[in-house]
Amino acid sequence: MTQIIKSENEVNHVVNGPLTTGAIRQGSPDLLTNEIDNRVTRIRPMATPVDQISRMVGARPASSMVVEYYSVDTRPFEASVSSVSDDPDLTGKHPVFTMTTSNNAIFAATDTVMIPKSKVGDKPLILYVISSSDEALKVMALNVLSTDAMPTITSGWGMIRMGRAAAELDVQTAQFEALPVKSSNYCQIFKTQVEQSAFARLSAKEVGWSFSDQEEVAIMDMRLGMEKTFLFGTKARLTDPTKFDEVMLTEGIWNQAQSEISLPVEELTEQDLVGMMRKAFTGEAAGSTRKILVGGSGLIEALNRLSYTRVVAASDTVTRWGIDFSELRSKFGSLYVVHSEVFDQCGHESDGMIIDPQYLTKYTHVPFRVEHLDLKRSGVRNTDALVVTEASCLVLRHPKTHFRITCA
Repeated sequence: MTQIIKSENEVNHVVNGPLTTGAIRQGSPDLLTNEIDNRVTRIRPMATPVDQISRMVGARPASSMVVEYYSVDTRPFEASVSSVSDDPDLTGKHPVFTMTTSNNAIFAATDTVMIPKSKVGDKPLILYVISSSDEALKVMALNVLSTDAMPTITSGWGMIRMGRAAAELDVQTAQFEALPVKSSNYCQIFKTQVEQSAFARLSAKEVGWSFSDQEEVAIMDMRLGMEKTFLFGTKARLTDPTKFDEVMLTEGIWNQAQSEISLPVEELTEQDLVGMMRKAFTGEAAGSTRKILVGGSGLIEALNRLSYTRVVAASDTVTRWGIDFSELRSKFGSLYVVHSEVFDQCGHESDGMIIDPQYLTKYTHVPFRVEHLDLKRSGVRNTDALVVTEASCLVLRHPKTHFRITCA
């Protein structure tokens, strides 16, 4: 009887029998799964770019159909002026006054703050935060003397949080903890079944891991369905009224993204493209310097109509994750651009999505697997059948680095 034994260096060995797929699955459960995934990614990768990238990057195993994950964000660095007191304290070297902002919570004692539009000569006004509360900030104007006239500070002007300035004897400072936000998604069970009569099977050509032409078409159809769900699916948990069994549906990454860019696709200019690049690679959206733009035919057509310059350049084709991309380069970062037929099929011809692959994660509760059904022995019909199954979902771990692109 075949046995799996483990040596001192944690290596599995097969003894007392041949090396079978069952033994492989027992001794190295990921080996066949990885090989299957590698085979699957070779089937029309350009048609399903999101599913393709998630498979090539690698999936994380999920012990449950309900996937819970954490995403953490940085503390906001910008707020706007709401109000400023009219009676600054001029008894010290620098004026001291109180003010309120659109988000007092992001400022703490000893923070320094810049108001770029408030000028002291030709320099922006710099403030030192003496104390902070939910009601107001008590601040000191650093580059203004009490004998000088206070510069104008207008409601709505931006305030930029800068570095903290501690005193020589300070041991502690205001606390700041970034608590991760818990989110969840459901794994959806994707299936497809292929049947062939015994006589038709004899004439089928086998390729790869028992892929006949009919099986390959079925896998392609399954992946296209998964691609649509991974992009635009809705998270739901329901009971099938016919089978009285629970069904879980996964949420697509289009709905998970927390950032959005609106573009005049019909009249797109290079300036619009530069503005899009700026939003996609700066501020809270900053992540990877190379992101992926997946778009419908209308958006891709608009990008192709542009005359590129040294500011935004279109390079030759770049192949990554088995997909041929057109690269758009700018001073902010680079976008790998690819057309997605799924956007066209789902009514998003003029829309697109910017994805940061570094923060795109796939979870699998049941890895992609093929099960052969013996319908002849069970007396159902004289066919060879197989069922392909995967239970998985996609999540965005840093939702602000991903953008929906919609037509203005």
